[in-house]
Amino acid sequence: MSSIPSSENHPPAAPAHHVALVDVNNFYASCERLFDPRLEGRPVVVLSNNDGCIIARSQEAKDLGIPMGAAMHMVKDALKRQRVQVYSSNYALYGDMSARVVSVLKRFTPYLEVYSIDESFLDLTGFTDPAAYSHDIRDTVLGWTGLPVSVGVGVTKTLAKIANRVAKKNPNLGGVFVMPDDPDKVLRPIKTKDVWGIGSRLAARLEAFGIVTALDLKRADPKFIRARFSVVVERTVLELRGTPCLALEMTVPAQKGIMVSRGFGQRVMNYGHIQAAVATYASRAAEKLRRQGLAANKLTVSLRTSPFDTTQERYANAASFVFPEATIDTAEMIRAAQGCLKTIHKPGLAYQKTGVFLDALEDARLAQRSLFPMPGVDRDRTRALMRAMDRLNSAWGRDTVRFAATGAERPWAMKQVHKSPCYTTRWREIKQVRS
Repeated sequence: MSSIPSSENHPPAAPAHHVALVDVNNFYASCERLFDPRLEGRPVVVLSNNDGCIIARSQEAKDLGIPMGAAMHMVKDALKRQRVQVYSSNYALYGDMSARVVSVLKRFTPYLEVYSIDESFLDLTGFTDPAAYSHDIRDTVLGWTGLPVSVGVGVTKTLAKIANRVAKKNPNLGGVFVMPDDPDKVLRPIKTKDVWGIGSRLAARLEAFGIVTALDLKRADPKFIRARFSVVVERTVLELRGTPCLALEMTVPAQKGIMVSRGFGQRVMNYGHIQAAVATYASRAAEKLRRQGLAANKLTVSLRTSPFDTTQERYANAASFVFPEATIDTAEMIRAAQGCLKTIHKPGLAYQKTGVFLDALEDARLAQRSLFPMPGVDRDRTRALMRAMDRLNSAWGRDTVRFAATGAERPWAMKQVHKSPCYTTRWREIKQVRS
């Protein structure tokens, strides 16, 4: 007589593990198009700092064959001829729109990893119909932010990445693709260089062993891959086989350093202008530092001429300052930065770039204080002043309140000839609608 199966002998099956990758389509270009409906269906490109080269393209621009990374001065005439709309980078706009997308995604699951400015991984484990849920995610993000996204779902992050690629490249899928239980058919046409974490150089090495496609990589012996390449590539093999090796990183790891560095819009010889730029970058770095609840023990200033300018001496140097105590004080950082600049500045040269780097960071609440207080330094007053500055600048826009050392005018500022307004972060640049 056979016994009746009990729940003790047969525990319920674990819910299917699913990871979704949500990626905003052509993110920078989509942000620009969002606030100008006339751009719908028109090719759009976005340029790097100082309008140097193309770093983002709309699908229409890609279809025209405009190459990624092309120098603006080399393709300027072609862009004009093809009626391509050109924009300078507007990082304030992109950062804010990214935060809005993430806030929408958090309504669907608390288990989320912000992977980059335009990509997030979501844990959809337990949802019975991940395809329907993914369509809901896509429609909601589009409806609430105006940005189109693609959603790829797989049992591992690597398979979700590939699924997202499939969703983007096949318009008939409606922006969503769920990797099937047997993904071999999907993996067969995908080259190893297009697998997350592989790239062109590693793909060339893999090809020497006959591993050309994602399917080849999946079928490779993990031990052989680990011995010949690395444990990282072995994990990719296991992920392609459906074994999760990369967990969602839901807590952002503490930064080890903060860098603010920009190329000048034109070559700068005037020492006062360089001083103002260094003070501005120190202020930006201090703002980022406080936003993350950190304090800095060390500051470094770098300065260089153009490495491509053959008409003058090529020069690059850097100097550092170690604070007596970890600090969040912008004024203290500006003083230190200007002291560093003085030691490395060489008169008579036309400089192309400078930067400020904050290092040896620690939690501002736990920062070790000196046994002997520094004379004339009131830490409580400093914290209150910085808090008031940050609140004013957050409410009314960057540089509403700033230190005089940053300068009244900025002839050294980045070249941004084609920059769009900061529609979502500055009151005076909010889009106006007239009836």
